[in-house]
Amino acid sequence: MAKTGVLSSDPTARARAAELKKELQRLVKTIVDDEDYSLHTIDQAKDALSALRAVKFNKRSTSSLKLYEPLSCPDEFICPLSEKLMGDPVILASGQTYDRPFIQKWLKAGNRTCPRTQQVLSHTVLTPNRLINEMISQWCESRGIELQTPVQRGVEVGVTEAERHRFFSLLDKLSAAALPQQKEAAKELRLLTKNMPSFRVLFGESMDAIPRLLAPLSRSGVFHTDLQEDVITTLLNLSIHESNKKLVAETPMVIPLLMEALRNGSIETRSNAAAALFTLSALESNKELIGKSGALKPLMELLDEGHPLAMKDVASAIFSLCIPHENKARAARDGVIRVILTKIMDGVLVNELLAILAMLSTHHGAVNEMGEFGGVPCLLRIARESTCERNKENCIAILHAVWLNDRTKWKAIREEESAHGTISKLAQDGTCRAKRKANGILDRLRRLLISTTPHDPSESMHPNAS
Repeated sequence: MAKTGVLSSDPTARARAAELKKELQRLVKTIVDDEDYSLHTIDQAKDALSALRAVKFNKRSTSSLKLYEPLSCPDEFICPLSEKLMGDPVILASGQTYDRPFIQKWLKAGNRTCPRTQQVLSHTVLTPNRLINEMISQWCESRGIELQTPVQRGVEVGVTEAERHRFFSLLDKLSAAALPQQKEAAKELRLLTKNMPSFRVLFGESMDAIPRLLAPLSRSGVFHTDLQEDVITTLLNLSIHESNKKLVAETPMVIPLLMEALRNGSIETRSNAAAALFTLSALESNKELIGKSGALKPLMELLDEGHPLAMKDVASAIFSLCIPHENKARAARDGVIRVILTKIMDGVLVNELLAILAMLSTHHGAVNEMGEFGGVPCLLRIARESTCERNKENCIAILHAVWLNDRTKWKAIREEESAHGTISKLAQDGTCRAKRKANGILDRLRRLLISTTPHDPSESMHPNAS
């Protein structure tokens, strides 16, 4: 077959392709060998493959700039804050050049010094560095790299003075004594933060904006479900903005009011409160903060109620929050294992809840509870009957943890293998992870048979397990 591309006649392209192949090999090995690989690793591998294809056919790549940073990028093209290739270089009052979104974030945090020189700034006006910008453009063009637009890079659109005036006017209304004005302002802020990213940004710029939003809910008096719904949904909307997550979670009133909303409010309010906790938990430090606050218990209680509108948001929040080991222990203490197993046995949200159980199976106490609440027969049945490969994989991963931690469940697993060959089938036909876990169980089953009744035919394993 005739080869296509330009690598054979372009030494620079051949060198670049070799570097990309090496990086792609490393990433694929991580994905294949590590069962806990991240989505970011997959994205990096996709970017590497896309870039390799672009080099092969001498085309510009639209992949992430991160992929190209190792390729001898000149130091003056790198932002001191992000340590990445600049897309919009600007000059600070100190004379230093930074990428616009990163120096803007620095200034919005209240800093009034140059990050590199620590010089106190005489002003915060940012001047475009057109020379560096042109040099970066030429450098990228010569290497087939397409610079991303501000939208592609996730840079928010600037806030206008009219929007700023409207924002503070609505916050003033929320502080008014008249309830109708508060409700009107809350509803408008809910819509604006949903449809206009600039209003999410404004909440992050003003330190007292979130407390003022929550003030109507924190006052004693008559409870108004419609007002609560609008305020909680606004919290959800502004939590979507990446830069707001830390500020929102660390505002003292936020998590207690979200927990209150999980227990008391319309079902939409309760669902949105769960979604807000899920969104905030994307930040690692917030997982610990939310877990310590006791939010897993009202989430578990809402899951136990089983309202269809809230179930997926609740399951997503519990899954994300239970990634840290400390929160796994909290979830087990709050009774989440019993609730999840009951829902799975009832055929409710099986895919999502099995994923949570699989993650919790790395905690010894949670594994013991899975055995106590009749989880093993249920998991064996799903592993045997399910047509979903991911569900089979999660079941065998949990059963492997049970086997290692609870000797009293060995008999049930052994009988399942003898009667149906369930473990052997997964060892042969399951996903990579399922094969590893199934073979781990089979290996221990064989050793157990040899050490106990090696010559008793009635105790022999299913033929498929040999």
